[in-house]
Amino acid sequence: MRVLMTTDMIGGVWTFTRELAAGLLDRGCCVAIASIGPSPTAAQRRWIEEQLDFWPDQFVFACNDAPLEWMPDNHRALTVGGRFLMSLSNAFRPDVFLSSQYCFGALPISVPKIVVAHSDVLSWAKACRPHGLEPSDWLEQYCSIVSDGIGQADAVVAPTLWMLEALAEEFSPLPEAYVIPNGCAIPPGRVEPLRKVQAVTAGRLWDEAKNLQTLEEIKSAIPIIAAGEIPRETRGHARPSGNLRLTGHLDHADLLKLFRQSMIYICASVYEPFGYSAVEAALCGCLVIANDIPSLREVWGDHALFFDDEDSLSTLLALLKENPSFRARARRRSLARAMQFTSRRMCGRYLDLLQSFVPNSKSDSYAA
Repeated sequence: MRVLMTTDMIGGVWTFTRELAAGLLDRGCCVAIASIGPSPTAAQRRWIEEQLDFWPDQFVFACNDAPLEWMPDNHRALTVGGRFLMSLSNAFRPDVFLSSQYCFGALPISVPKIVVAHSDVLSWAKACRPHGLEPSDWLEQYCSIVSDGIGQADAVVAPTLWMLEALAEEFSPLPEAYVIPNGCAIPPGRVEPLRKVQAVTAGRLWDEAKNLQTLEEIKSAIPIIAAGEIPRETRGHARPSGNLRLTGHLDHADLLKLFRQSMIYICASVYEPFGYSAVEAALCGCLVIANDIPSLREVWGDHALFFDDEDSLSTLLALLKENPSFRARARRRSLARAMQFTSRRMCGRYLDLLQSFVPNSKSDSYAA
C-alpha cells in the first residue's frame, strides 16, 4: 500500500506522523510524508534522513512552507499547499491519502481521503476564549476551508471520542468517523537511580491552552519545570514566579532525560484532545497529574490524579512530596495506562482502516 501523509512539525502532529510512518514502513507500506508550514528542526531532519537511508525504496519526504489552516495568512493554505500536494501525489501515486490538515480533504485526489482530527480552532476557542473569537476574514476562511475539507473527505479519525464529538458540534455532518487513540514508543534510556521530587510539564507554552498561568501562580511544595517554546512575554526570565522554572525548547532526547529525572508530570491544559507528552512522561516513570477535563478523563481514566483548581493542585503536590508510597502507587497506575498507548497498537488499527478503503492492497509487496 502506498500512503501519502501530510503533517506539520509542531508538537503532537509530528509525533503522531513519526510513529505512524515508522509503523507503516515496517509493515511493508510505501510512505510519502508531506510537511506543511515550519521547516523541520535539526532533530526532525535526523529522523527523516535515517528513514531515507533505511527505507530508500519505500520512503519519500518533501516539505513546503505554505501556512497551516489555523495560521494568520490561511488564505494561502489550500492554494499553495494544495498545489504542492497535488504535484507530490501525481509523482508518488498513492493508494490512500491521510491528511493531518482538514482543508486538504477537498483536494481532487482520486484515492480515498482520510483526515485526522488532532485539534481545531473552534473547540480550542470554547475552552480558552469564553467570550468567543472576534469575527474576521481569517476566521471565516478557516471555517470555510475546514468545512469543505471535512465534507469532501471519505473519513475522519480522532484520537479521542471527545475530539470527534467536539468536531461534530462545529462541522456536522461528518463523514465516516473513527476513534483511534494515539500511540508512541520511546527509546531506551538511562534509568536515574534517584529521581528528583519535582514536577515537569512540556508543550507549546505560548499556547494559552497549556494553562501556564496556573503553574506560575500556585503555591507548590516542590519545584516545577516547564519545557517548551516560551511565551514572548516571559522570554529572558528563567523563573517568572514561585517555584516554576522555564527551560525553553528541549529536543526530544533531552526532554525524555528530564522526564526520567522527575517524579511527576503535570498536564494543566484546559484544552487537550489527547496529550502525547503526558504519555511519554508516564512511560519514562512519571506519575501523571491532569486537569479534570473530559478529554483527559477519557485518556487516563483512574490512572492519573486529577485537579480542578489551584488549591487542589497545590494540595496534591504537597501530599506527593510527603508520601513516597502514594507516589509509587500513582506512578505504577500511570505507567500501566501509558503502556496501552503503543505505536504498534495505533499502527495496526490505522493499517486496518486504510486497508478497508483500499481492499485489494497488500502491505508487504510494494516497492517505490
